[in-house]
Amino acid sequence: METSTPLHHTAFANGCRIASGPLHEVALAVLRAQQAQPEAQALVFSDATGQPTDLDLRGDEPAVSARYASAPAPAVAAPSARSRGRPRLGVVAREVTLLPEHWEWLAAQPGGASVALRKLVHEARRGDADLGLTRRRRERAYHAMSALAGDLCGFEDAARALFADDHAQLAARMSSWPRDVRAYVLQLAEAQPG
Repeated sequence: METSTPLHHTAFANGCRIASGPLHEVALAVLRAQQAQPEAQALVFSDATGQPTDLDLRGDEPAVSARYASAPAPAVAAPSARSRGRPRLGVVAREVTLLPEHWEWLAAQPGGASVALRKLVHEARRGDADLGLTRRRRERAYHAMSALAGDLCGFEDAARALFADDHAQLAARMSSWPRDVRAYVLQLAEAQPG
């Protein structure tokens, strides 16, 4: 079961982190920063994807906060009455072509061929999920890194280290970058989205 926590965002101005948290709080911080320094260009990123987020900062603080306040969680429908008979599992019958020794092995498994195939698919999907998470971490960090540091010294080498999953080399290649940018890229590359 997934929780409905608000997505976090992080804002930067001139290489310095100015806010991090729920979008309505970040939007207010960006509005205040732009009011204090109109020439400063703020960049806001989704911590979940690393993608830039455009903000509509028209109006006063209550208007901006209301625009980006979290939507209420959808109401949970009451469970419907169960009908008699076999539950609907969404099972789809399809043809599978295997060699005779594969069929023999499947038939010898506890629960038979269908159960064994479902277990094999579940195991394969779990392995793919780990690879997918690693890929999403890298892409998330790369999106933010490109926008924040694409023109900084060592960017190409840092990108190679990121995709090689060499975080020590990544940190070394970013050593001349602003401290907040380095920390954010490493945060996105290493941690789960917050």
